Amino acid sequence: MKLKLTQVLTQVTKWLEKSFSKQQLLILISAVVGLLSGLVAVVIKNLTYLIQSLLGGGYISNYHNAYYFLFPMVGLLLVYLFTKYILKKEIGQGISTTLYSISRRKGFMRKFQNYASIITAPITLGFGGSAGLEAPTVVSSAALSTSFSKFLNLTQASRTLMIGCAAAGAMSSIFQAPIAGIIFAIEIFSLDLTLVSMIPLLVASVSSILTSYFFFGSDIILHTQLGEAFQISDVPFYIALGIFTAFASITFTKVYIYTFKRFSSFEKRINKIIVGGIILSGILFLVPQIYGEGYSTVNELLAGNHELVTENKFLKGWSSTWVIIAFLILLVIFKMIATSVTIAAGGIGGIFAPVLFIGSMIGHCYALVINVLGITKLPVSVSQYTLVGMAGLMAGVMHAPLTAIFLIAEITSGYSLFIPLMITAAISYVITSQFQPNSVYTMELAARGDLVTHNKDQAVLTLMNIHQVIEDNFKVLTDNMNLEQIVNEGVIKSKRNIYPVVDENHIFKGIILLDDIRTIMFDKSLYHEMSVVDLMQKAPDVIELNDCRMNDIMKKFQETDAWNLPVVKDGKYVGFISKSKLLTAYRQKLIEVTV
Repeated sequence: MKLKLTQVLTQVTKWLEKSFSKQQLLILISAVVGLLSGLVAVVIKNLTYLIQSLLGGGYISNYHNAYYFLFPMVGLLLVYLFTKYILKKEIGQGISTTLYSISRRKGFMRKFQNYASIITAPITLGFGGSAGLEAPTVVSSAALSTSFSKFLNLTQASRTLMIGCAAAGAMSSIFQAPIAGIIFAIEIFSLDLTLVSMIPLLVASVSSILTSYFFFGSDIILHTQLGEAFQISDVPFYIALGIFTAFASITFTKVYIYTFKRFSSFEKRINKIIVGGIILSGILFLVPQIYGEGYSTVNELLAGNHELVTENKFLKGWSSTWVIIAFLILLVIFKMIATSVTIAAGGIGGIFAPVLFIGSMIGHCYALVINVLGITKLPVSVSQYTLVGMAGLMAGVMHAPLTAIFLIAEITSGYSLFIPLMITAAISYVITSQFQPNSVYTMELAARGDLVTHNKDQAVLTLMNIHQVIEDNFKVLTDNMNLEQIVNEGVIKSKRNIYPVVDENHIFKGIILLDDIRTIMFDKSLYHEMSVVDLMQKAPDVIELNDCRMNDIMKKFQETDAWNLPVVKDGKYVGFISKSKLLTAYRQKLIEVTV
């Protein structure tokens, strides 16, 4: 049966290749990828809401405090049991996993990623984890797109484009914002903006949003209507908001990284779950508003329902604006901690929704302070600053200012906010990028040299595999050889003009060039007088296999003007990399990754 299915699939593939041009085939595939992304978004959302409704209703609703204390830890534990005993693999964290697949796995993702996040993300958030569903949706959609690409034998460039289509489709479906979805794929996944890539992205985005409309109708995540137009006199306030959101972005990133470092110090995963569960339970007991994604809280803010947002048994009898401001600031702090702890403790989720949550709180507080202090003659629009605050934090934390601008504009139909969005997002991004050159998504990958960027040269070098350019057909000499042995064991048996020298432990010591011994290698009177140590010289530079990336190797060739450089691993000789082999591999990879 399996053999027949394989034969049928092969015939279908051949028919598609004959019937459609490459561009037409990509457009057709992108439509299917968009449909799959929309379905993934629907499944993840509905599973999460189902778990939340089951846990929040009936018998459990009578013991709500016990629910907040118990279920965050249960959720983390269920994810742990699933990954250890059923999946038996680490799922990885969201967008970073997808970016790594592009840079180091030639656009292929592991099969289990097709469904792993679809199961674990709803469990994490449904049981009280504080994270977002956007990243898991993107990962699962991207994994399905690579499986589809593998079936159709697409090139690496086409596979990468389909991952971008999956990301665009996922964001388009979740937020019903097709343009923002496309820009998200371009900014985050460093896709080239060409006509060849744009059409598939458009098709995937439209296909996905149509899927979303079919299941959810016109219902959107954020509900607001802009009643006031932008005033030029508000420009200084939006500039200041950009500065505040930049500071908040830097703070969130530092909290996130610090939390991961602290949790990585735990040797046993169960300890992470216990500590993380206790922290989450305590925070949710104090401020249940940060539960899950938090979009309901954001919608209440946009509607001006402060009573519902600040509903808390500790605040009964307190209703002043300053108390509301203080409580919203508290929500910002707790949301940063809760999101970081949820993901660091092993929960599966993303930071997209938390970033929007925190940004809305900051923007809302900012507008309330302006109005309370009476800085302007007329009160400013609190809902506008709430929305612009989201864009500012998104631009800073995710290093995606264009996505931030178009997302907020699309989901609110607030194109009149374009100027404020551009001002705040640009300032937040510029300031944040000065202190943190990489986003939360890319920080770890950039540190390892595994990040693909919009810089074409840098991207090609990142995608290249160092092992494919190492040459090992050199005759190795030992440091105890004499000239006779050099001639007999090296010169006669080798077609190369360079000879690596190692000691008895195979530790690399230096090199001997044929030009250095050419004038004496036939003088037999020197055969037992001259040794390797006498003739050996230091290599211009050495490439450490464990530490060097292609970009570093290219710099070494430029700085030394050498034609061959030795490669070592933990000090032991491995082989050589030649400039000609490196440039040839570069040209081949450039052809592969160009759509």
